[in-house]
Amino acid sequence: MKQDWKPGTMIYPLPALLVSCGSTEEEYNIITVAWAGTVCSSPAMVSISVRKERYSYDILKETGEFVINLITRDLTYATDFCGVRSGRDVDKFAQMPLPSRYISAPGIAESPVNLECKVTQVIPLGSHDMFLAEVLGVTVDEKYMDENGKFHLNDAGLVAYSHGEYFE
Repeated sequence: MKQDWKPGTMIYPLPALLVSCGSTEEEYNIITVAWAGTVCSSPAMVSISVRKERYSYDILKETGEFVINLITRDLTYATDFCGVRSGRDVDKFAQMPLPSRYISAPGIAESPVNLECKVTQVIPLGSHDMFLAEVLGVTVDEKYMDENGKFHLNDAGLVAYSHGEYFE
């Protein structure tokens, strides 16, 4: 037996991501994002969706840049913290940000993978605007590389988000 529900976003689990933005140290901020994904492989493109009232929204619109930082079980607390605290009130970069190579926005050094992204289009959708972006550069943590140069991302303990909970 099945029940009929109103339309909703039931595609779970989702990647739990920390998105860093800002072009100056005073402007740097981190936002937790679960509405994100791959949209194209050539050129490499991703999307994130952000509510207009979020502090990072105006930074993203103004700079047109951001870094997607994958999270691990060790970053789960920070991810949750960044999701419930506003950059209007809290400096979320407690440690030194990771300089990016292709954009002004910094990455998060503790993340195993950082994707430097340049916004190509902003699409108003309703509760969120979708930021489509080209991936200009990717940084990976060498501790997940083997002697043959293979990257073992699954060894990083990545985390997904589903209905208010984080899962490895």
